[in-house]
Amino acid sequence: MPSPPEAAPASSLQVIAMHGWAGDGLGWDLLRQALAAPGWHWQCGERGYGGRTPAHPQWAPGGRRLLIGHSMGPHLLPPSLLEQAEAVVLLASFARFLPPGREGRRLQTALAGMAAQLAEGPDETDTARRAQRMLQAFLEKAASPDPPELLPSGPASQPVGPEGRRRLRDDLERLAACADLPPGFPEDVPVLIVEAGADRIVGPEARALLRERLPHAEVLHFEGAGHCLLQAPLPSELRRWITGTLGP
Repeated sequence: MPSPPEAAPASSLQVIAMHGWAGDGLGWDLLRQALAAPGWHWQCGERGYGGRTPAHPQWAPGGRRLLIGHSMGPHLLPPSLLEQAEAVVLLASFARFLPPGREGRRLQTALAGMAAQLAEGPDETDTARRAQRMLQAFLEKAASPDPPELLPSGPASQPVGPEGRRRLRDDLERLAACADLPPGFPEDVPVLIVEAGADRIVGPEARALLRERLPHAEVLHFEGAGHCLLQAPLPSELRRWITGTLGP
């Protein structure tokens, strides 16, 4: 069990960032560098899909507490951590992933196909490469309309080993089961919803369901951005909202 973090100064800002399915903690590096400021301290959760050691961040006593989650990220955090956040930024995220009706059924079929590509096979090399190809196809869709070459390296950059495949399968099942805000989500704190208008992963119905679920949230919509928000002017907008909400 990790040791509890040391107390943070009251004026500091703690940021916990959580990646989504098929991502990793290194994917936050560019945003973290762009938002770097005195007294801002970042921790990044890590699921360990690509061979990195899973990491479970904790809030330190004292300081202000900001949670940033991309896509499925908030659903991958424990309720005890979520409920202590004082402000939340949801990047291309959702409450319920599978909307009702035909769109939900289409997505359910797509998830089943992805799970099949993560199934174990008789040859480890072939199985690991098959999983890698599936992740690459998924991330190409997540990057669209931007080229996938803009994505940072991550779990899809190499063949996916047995532990990574197991974690991806487990979280794919969890993704299909996401029917509401994750347990512990602090609905009474300031929330910024960042929508990607050209998102091919979280569609218009799921985005609308999230807005309905959090009617008091501020919504920032980037019309031509894809799920990964690769070329959206995110740092400047986030800094504006964070400092306006929690102070500099």
